[in-house]
Amino acid sequence: MIASRAVMPGGRIKPAVLALGVLAGIAVPPSTADTLNGALVEAYVNNPQLGAQRSATRATDENVPIQLGGYRPRLTATDSINEVYLDQLSRVGTASRPTGYTRTTGENTVTSLGLTATQTLFNGFQTGNRTRQAEAQVFAARETLRTTEQTVLLSAATAYMNLLRDAAILDLQRSNVNVLEATLRQTRENLAAGIVTRTDVAQAESRLSLGRATLLQAESNYTTSQAQYRQVIGVEPGKLAPGTSVDRFFPKTLPAAISRGLAENPLTTTAAYNVDAAVLQVKIAEGALYPVVTATASLTKAYGSATQFNNLQSLTGIIGGQIAVPLYQGGSEFATIRQAKETLGQQRLNLETARDTVRSNVVQAWGQLIAAKAQIQATEAQVAAAEIALAGVREEARAGQRTTLDVLNAQQDLVTARNALVTAQHDRVVASFSVLSAVGGLSPQVMGLPIQNYDPVVHYQQVRDAWGGVRTPDGK
Repeated sequence: MIASRAVMPGGRIKPAVLALGVLAGIAVPPSTADTLNGALVEAYVNNPQLGAQRSATRATDENVPIQLGGYRPRLTATDSINEVYLDQLSRVGTASRPTGYTRTTGENTVTSLGLTATQTLFNGFQTGNRTRQAEAQVFAARETLRTTEQTVLLSAATAYMNLLRDAAILDLQRSNVNVLEATLRQTRENLAAGIVTRTDVAQAESRLSLGRATLLQAESNYTTSQAQYRQVIGVEPGKLAPGTSVDRFFPKTLPAAISRGLAENPLTTTAAYNVDAAVLQVKIAEGALYPVVTATASLTKAYGSATQFNNLQSLTGIIGGQIAVPLYQGGSEFATIRQAKETLGQQRLNLETARDTVRSNVVQAWGQLIAAKAQIQATEAQVAAAEIALAGVREEARAGQRTTLDVLNAQQDLVTARNALVTAQHDRVVASFSVLSAVGGLSPQVMGLPIQNYDPVVHYQQVRDAWGGVRTPDGK
């Protein structure tokens, strides 16, 4: 707990407890305060960016049943009705010795019902490769969703800690203004008693004006942080409880953190799945060089005839097969294969880039965490020394050995030290979340948040083997 001291008229000192419930200080009962974990839960449920990415993941799931359709038959039903006018001249007898000719004219209504089934038997393994590529895309989409989850949760933790920090700094500045107002009143009393000069009063007035201006800036920063909290977390902030670090969820050494980040960070896993999809795209393109074998079956029922009035109805059934061997398609298929190979090379380089990015992010976040820990120790010592210095300067001022300016400077040093401590404590917590995000562990499952986690596998299993229907699993 950090306390500031206000000088009251008559030389008495009134302790004013600073509500640095923020970062290292005063415990706030959970029933009356928002908690950091609670804010993360609200962001996980309410953030529209995360909801949009979940929808995108579900849309990607549908690529698998789309490609699985290549294994299934295609059925087509037809129904036609035609009004036919016929003018037919027929020969009687043989072609060499015709005995005469007959002419038939009239109108006829022809109705036809048909059913055709087509099944692809072989297409250069393209259906299987497309299905496996769609599955790789599903896995990549899930990792992209993890990236969005980590981004949203890190933004939520940062917004929470920013509001907590700005609330503490606002309280510090309010307390500082109260102290400066009391100092000004005492200085004016001393001026009336002939103890100090008008210069001392002007110095106190100047420092009070600066304190009020700083207070207004602190109020502005607090209002901005409130708006950002609402934007990211989705609810209005209440009374915030202290935030805690998440060091326990990631490795204790930097090499171990880098190793875990390279293995589990969704940036690297997404890039790896993109490589798999690119490999399969090459195979799909190569499949265009193979023959395509299809089987067909059709059944047609016709009532009436467009050629013979005497035909009242007919039933025709056909079963057959076809093989199409591509010989040359203008070179486009070869260009497509080369293009797919270049894309594969690009995706492999993207994987290396993702690994370098993850390694850099882990090292950077780790360095910020170490610096924040050291900064806390330094600023705590700075605050303790500034409190002692301020108390000593005030006592010496009463004895006439120090000026009003010395007291004001000592008070400002203490406020600056406390601001630095608040900022360091804020940075300490945010840096721990940054490390957890960099190693790929910033998720409700790892942190044990009290919420039902969104599982993308559920939707995938619901739609993967669906043969029909236009309604989504949620009923839309």
